[in-house]
Amino acid sequence: MIKPLIDFSIALVLISITLPISLLLIIILTVSNAGKPFFFQLRPGKNEKIFKVVKFKTMNDRKDRNGNLLPDADRLTSFGKFVRKTSLDELPQFFNVLIGNMSLIGPRPLLVEYLPLYNNEQRKRHLVKPGITGWAQINGRNSISWQQKFDFDVWYVNNVSFALDMKILFLTLKKVVKSDGINSQTSATMEKFTGNFN
Repeated sequence: MIKPLIDFSIALVLISITLPISLLLIIILTVSNAGKPFFFQLRPGKNEKIFKVVKFKTMNDRKDRNGNLLPDADRLTSFGKFVRKTSLDELPQFFNVLIGNMSLIGPRPLLVEYLPLYNNEQRKRHLVKPGITGWAQINGRNSISWQQKFDFDVWYVNNVSFALDMKILFLTLKKVVKSDGINSQTSATMEKFTGNFN
């Protein structure tokens, strides 16, 4: 009962503090992304309820001759790389926290298309609200495997507490400063989850 109030209060403060930075990013990204500073996508939240997540857009919409989007590495702009490296692309998600779709701390919201691919254990990640940062993010972010990511997410669900959230928040700030785990070992972002093979 207390966590939503803490989330709302901190998100409101952080939105106010980061407003000048956000306005500057909107201007620059509007120019670099041909008028599209924001990225919207449907994601599953608590109890798999679908909501729309918002982030700053770090990739353009370049397509191949067949009309298909180019790979992430080819669409990630120079300024987009900086925004991702500094985690500034996550700033708009404070509004998701403000309206109650997300928490500051929790498993990251993944793609809706992954829902049928989870096993029963992995599905437990949806027993709590998704977060801007979480246990998996401070333990490798995009540089760890999908199985490791799910293990960390479920561990968090089973051990959630105020003290753990404060620890994750502190370690997240440390990660952001060091820019650790932004990319996977073989991709500009994170490889697509294709299901379980065991």
